[in-house]
Amino acid sequence: MTKVAHRFGRSGFGTTPAAYAHARPNYPQDLYDTLAARCGLGPGSRVFEIGPGTGTATASILAAGVAHIRAIEPDPRLAAHLRQTLPNPTLTIEQAPFEQTSLPAATFDLGIAATSFHWVRQQPGLRKAHAALKPGGRWAMWWTHFGSGTDDEFQAATAHLFASIQPQPGRTKPRPPFDLDHAARLHDLATAGFTSPQADTFTATALYDTARLVTLYRDFSVIQALAPAAQADFLAEIARIADQSFAGRIERRFTTTLYTAQRPHRQSPPDPLAATAGARHP
Repeated sequence: MTKVAHRFGRSGFGTTPAAYAHARPNYPQDLYDTLAARCGLGPGSRVFEIGPGTGTATASILAAGVAHIRAIEPDPRLAAHLRQTLPNPTLTIEQAPFEQTSLPAATFDLGIAATSFHWVRQQPGLRKAHAALKPGGRWAMWWTHFGSGTDDEFQAATAHLFASIQPQPGRTKPRPPFDLDHAARLHDLATAGFTSPQADTFTATALYDTARLVTLYRDFSVIQALAPAAQADFLAEIARIADQSFAGRIERRFTTTLYTAQRPHRQSPPDPLAATAGARHP
């Protein structure tokens, strides 16, 4: 990922945090149930979170009764939003890029990154997360992907809009989107020294009116990257299709892919070939 993309990831989503939090759906309950069953999320857990954003996952982690969560957020506006909306002595908010944060070694039971870790350089970031976990601790990162691979009528109705603003693939077969590339993500985990890398996929739906949908789209990175006039035109067309073709009631289907892995109780040399063994596809 380019330096420009990294800078955007640290500052591109804090312009309207309250509106974005309202538009973004929570993650499926099955995901949190998996974190509890596989990763030990629950009372007494010590957790760190990379890139909490508006706190969608943070609030659910707090509700699980953890002993402490340290949330590391690079955007000062989002950090301020978190302090205002989630005042809780169990939550410590640190405003800094993850790369510039000093985490105590072998301290945490669980580390998480919810729709944020693509903004971090993978191997340095994963190795840093690995070092912060206790032996036997768990790492979990996940992303929500709208439309792709699901039966989503609105996605089909607006695909031409995205095709007009995204680079077209060349003659070589395009790779899956970052979050859906199970083999690459599991390989990264194994290379960083984690064991038992595994991928799980959850699907869900959310019902939107036009205004809420436009708010959601406004903060998509591919739309944020447009010039202001082009962004306004794009969102106006999204609103037109939502109103005229869907009567202002749009059901969006989304896929959430969860990747989990464990810091081994005894460290051994990483085995990249083991990365593909844990993939579970829908």
